[in-house]
Amino acid sequence: MKKVTLCFIFACLTLVVFSQRFHIGVFGGLAAYNGDLTDKIFPKKVTNGAIGVTGNYELTNNIMLRGGYTYAVVGGADRFSDDASLRARNLAFETALSEFSVVGEYYLLNLNENRISPYAFVGMAVYHFNPYAYNGTKEKIFLQPLSTEGQGLPGYPEKETYGLTQFAIPFGGGVKFAVTENLHVGLEASFRKLFTDYFDDVSTTYADPNDLLVARGQLAVDMSYRGDEVGNPVYPAKGAGRGGPDHNDTYYFTGLHVTYRINSGYGGGGIFGGGGGRRKNSTGCPVNVY
Repeated sequence: MKKVTLCFIFACLTLVVFSQRFHIGVFGGLAAYNGDLTDKIFPKKVTNGAIGVTGNYELTNNIMLRGGYTYAVVGGADRFSDDASLRARNLAFETALSEFSVVGEYYLLNLNENRISPYAFVGMAVYHFNPYAYNGTKEKIFLQPLSTEGQGLPGYPEKETYGLTQFAIPFGGGVKFAVTENLHVGLEASFRKLFTDYFDDVSTTYADPNDLLVARGQLAVDMSYRGDEVGNPVYPAKGAGRGGPDHNDTYYFTGLHVTYRINSGYGGGGIFGGGGGRRKNSTGCPVNVY
């Protein structure tokens, strides 16, 4: 019976300490991409909103572990380019983007003792994308099954079909402000190192349109080169450059990350009052959590 009682007390204390260190959060802001179909930062006509939710756990006064889910729609289009040759190519794409990430945040200053602190973060993420474009009749066409550059087709062994769920490395930073002892607001920017150049379905060279026609049908031919829609009807020769394979694509976010620490029971230390920087549990007893 004593062992059961001790285990119960330990479990309760662990829950109290955990809840004092746990924050829930929301993210809202802007999302964009850079790659073969745009090289501008947050291009006005293809920048969209992003939204997310997070769970955050204080490991120390200066280190936070953050897990989150973010959703956005990003895209790019040659028609918005300043380069006439790209406008003549006339490719475009969009994709819904779902990302799960875990990052470690480092705060230069302790927000229990300071109102404001810069911070940086890095971690790992898994994201899902599925590039699509609209044809001349405004029908949504998903591009990966069409093998627009010959991916996965006989005669193109160097071009493998790309996966729609992949890993990424998120990194970035910002400035966080302690509105109260529990409520924190951060302004941040974050980037993703991707391991694919096919996020936008454009990477290397044109396939032979006859190969696409036989393997994937006329729709694949139509979506792999769209210059005919803007007065450039001649399909490029097999092997002609369609994209730039030297650099992988990337996507990125900027916005506000608002977090709330649940059941903090802060004892009034630091900038929020005198009390030695100790927190209290729900029964009013002080607990040293750091």
